Amino acid sequence: MRNQSKPAVEAAFLNVQTAAQYMGISVNTLYVWRHRRQGPPSFRMGPGGRVMYRRDLLDAWLREQQRADSRSNPALNPLNKAPQQRERRRAS
Repeated sequence: MRNQSKPAVEAAFLNVQTAAQYMGISVNTLYVWRHRRQGPPSFRMGPGGRVMYRRDLLDAWLREQQRADSRSNPALNPLNKAPQQRERRRAS
């Protein structure tokens, strides 16, 4: 039987290059996010300390980013809120 490996994007753990491809962003963006501690959760695996991403956590992080964006979440869209009433100034 031939040993057929799964495509990289179907794997449970993704390296930086594959994770960037999976998310549709550049590898450099992932490195910058990791350095700033603002991107998806990552960890080091193995003796070489290779940076890896869990695919399920990438999906969860992407969903959270989508929920936090007012363009994709109607509850956060300021245009969906009633206008605030201004207080009238009292004449002194």
